[in-house]
Amino acid sequence: MKMRFMGNTGIKVSEVCFGAMTFGGKSFWAVIGGLGQKEASALVGQALDGGVNFFDTADVYSEGLAEEMLGKGLGTKRKDIVLATKVRGRTGKGPNDVGLSRLHIIENCNASLKRLGTDYIDLYQVHSFDPKTPQEETLRALDDLVRSGKVRYIGASNHTGWQLMKALSISERQSIEKYVTLQAYYSLIARDLENELVPLCLDQNLGILAWSPLGGGFLTGKYRRGKPRPDGARRTNPNDQFLQFDEEKGFAIVDELERIAGNHNGTITQAALNYLLRKPGVSSVITGARTREQLADTLKTTDWEMTAEEVKRLDEISKPPRVYPYWMLEGQLRDR
Repeated sequence: MKMRFMGNTGIKVSEVCFGAMTFGGKSFWAVIGGLGQKEASALVGQALDGGVNFFDTADVYSEGLAEEMLGKGLGTKRKDIVLATKVRGRTGKGPNDVGLSRLHIIENCNASLKRLGTDYIDLYQVHSFDPKTPQEETLRALDDLVRSGKVRYIGASNHTGWQLMKALSISERQSIEKYVTLQAYYSLIARDLENELVPLCLDQNLGILAWSPLGGGFLTGKYRRGKPRPDGARRTNPNDQFLQFDEEKGFAIVDELERIAGNHNGTITQAALNYLLRKPGVSSVITGARTREQLADTLKTTDWEMTAEEVKRLDEISKPPRVYPYWMLEGQLRDR
């Protein structure tokens, strides 16, 4: 397993990050996975044996159960890994059990520490932007957690360019902790990030952590043009989906991934992840697993590297629409 620096920090993380979203299966998360503790611990051990040192979860996954299960799975190996979790989502029925207020952040950090069975969180991420709370309040609370030793680094997730840049500016002006990573939706079927957020992360030295790099399982090859959809899968019903994209375009991407994977004795899954690891600014790709076979496939991703020509072919097939003002700015840049 290859390692990369996590953004502009001095710590290295595995190119493949193990995501614990498949643990627990409570409420909304049942459709993603419902692994019990025995299965979860086995996958965590397999990931560790495969060289993974980066694990990601969130306080809302299976209503906190995923954090608890991940903590038990890591056990005495906790000190050997980089542990990330998130805060922002609703964790109770009360009016203050959601958001990025000082109250919610500090209370939920303490709750996450207890569930994870640890004294500190290596990377504490805000799960998405909160328009109801001043960013100054959020960032001050996160800074206090770092200064108290409960958190080592802070990161953002699911922000627009202006929201993230404003947060970085506030931190700089007030000399408090800055976000060092951006966890964002990024894959061959979702390259919107490249319009604004990738350039921002490169300019500000933030590490990109790609969530759903396999497009909710679409880029594994289990969905193919003209073939029946697998029963019980996340995209069994294409009209009832959280992740929306052009499936016909997606089928063409999968076909090309299959050709490229064949050149390296790899798999479609490995090729999809390999592509993202060739993109600027990416520190790690976050993938989950329901079975040991799925995880074994994923762990082989870094055994080979896609060529520049292969990346270029996929770039062309997956090219997203160029929206204003980017097409205009690109045209002006060519005039310089």
